[in-house]
Amino acid sequence: MKLNAQQVSSLYGQNVTDRSGSKIGSVGQIWADNAGEPTWVSVKTGVMGTKEQMAPLQKARIAGDGLAVDYDKSTVKNAPVVDADTDEPLSTAQVEQLYRHYQLAPQPAPPARERGRAPGAGEDLIRSEERLRVGTESQPAGTARLRKYVVSEDVHTTVPVEHDEVYVEREPIAAGDARNVRGDIGEAQQEMTLRAERPVVSKETVPVERVRLAKDEVVDQRAVDEQIRREQVEADIPEPSRRRR
Repeated sequence: MKLNAQQVSSLYGQNVTDRSGSKIGSVGQIWADNAGEPTWVSVKTGVMGTKEQMAPLQKARIAGDGLAVDYDKSTVKNAPVVDADTDEPLSTAQVEQLYRHYQLAPQPAPPARERGRAPGAGEDLIRSEERLRVGTESQPAGTARLRKYVVSEDVHTTVPVEHDEVYVEREPIAAGDARNVRGDIGEAQQEMTLRAERPVVSKETVPVERVRLAKDEVVDQRAVDEQIRREQVEADIPEPSRRRR
């Protein structure tokens, strides 16, 4: 697959899928051969990984907003790796290892194309751009405390209590029993001890539950809005010197 400069620039950070459409990761870096043709791509397969798997751009294609490679997901995930965001060129040993892994026939290196430089053209312009790297860091978010304190509350209840009530019983004496009862005229009195219950309150302290602090780790999606800068190059060429297409 041959990609132009605009396509290469648009692929950074886009999804990479395998031949069946399953997502493998996202585009990390793209390497070109001596002729400037893009030939290899590194794939970020982890959220904060430090290594990226390599995949060939041979038979790869642009699919939607991403890149589809002509290999299955497991083959790419088990491919040789490079350091994340490296700007070093691939060594001969790395390229040979990649050819073996993907069972590709080594391609003869095309001669580097040379372009004439007009006298007085000066040095090349280097176009740079910023890339957004989003990660996470752990920081204190406050202190949770568990404390206990004493409060008073009113309790209303009832309890049954007993007490004696007195009443007077009158029983007539039958005529036949009168001779057995002594009848005296005079003053007399009778006493009876009465009993009454009253509520008695006591308190006791008993354990009722265990209370402790615990925590769960919860993953949220947090939106990040930032601005990045990139340089653009415009050519101001006089009309007589403009190349005709």
